[in-house]
Amino acid sequence: MSKVKFKTNINCTGCLSKVSPVLNGERAIQNWEVDLEHQDRILTIETAQLGIEDIQKLVGKLGFQANPILS
Repeated sequence: MSKVKFKTNINCTGCLSKVSPVLNGERAIQNWEVDLEHQDRILTIETAQLGIEDIQKLVGKLGFQANPILS
């Protein structure tokens, strides 16, 4: 399993309410969270099956951006 981090524009609890049902319902995602306190609104996803582009497409369909943070 890998942990991938993204800079997002998910910036409030209202935004979270839009992405939560989809991210919670995605079987390939074991865990996820958004740090609303961080200036870059970091989305962290733990998955063994989804790649960076898959996650970007999933978040993009919800109307948000997800730019990978490469370490």
